[in-house]
Amino acid sequence: MGRGKVVLERIPNKINRQVTFSKRRSGLLKKAYELSLLCDVEVAVIIFSSRGKLSEFASNHSNVDKILERYRQYYYSSSSSRIAENEKEILYPDILKLRATYESLQRSQRHFLGEDLEQLSLKDLQEIEKQLDETLYQARQRKTEMMLQQLEELQQKVRVKASLLNSFSFR
Repeated sequence: MGRGKVVLERIPNKINRQVTFSKRRSGLLKKAYELSLLCDVEVAVIIFSSRGKLSEFASNHSNVDKILERYRQYYYSSSSSRIAENEKEILYPDILKLRATYESLQRSQRHFLGEDLEQLSLKDLQEIEKQLDETLYQARQRKTEMMLQQLEELQQKVRVKASLLNSFSFR
């Protein structure tokens, strides 16, 4: 006859709970030992009883501190690499868009400089000519503004000098 199904809930009787804890702790530590021996792996088990008593097991002549340190190194290095991978996955579409925009801008710049025009259609060439005309118009407009500002400044200086000369000539 087999064992009945065990209900997994807190055992209310303190003595029964302590006996079950001792037996299961021993079973768990035995399984950890067997796993380390059969599979040649490092195993660490740390158990604190309800009274605060520590039980620990470390395999293969290791101590728990060595295994915990190895775990910390693995966890923190792989969590940062996982974060980096997640960021790459999130940012990858943006990177593709930026790369396409960059290549398009480089191509446009080459076309504005008169390079790689052979592959363009008549419509494309007319569009570039229109953009260049607009750019030339804006550049001429800005140049005219700057020249007018300089002319105004020179006229102001002439007036100041003329007023200074007039003030000296009457004395």
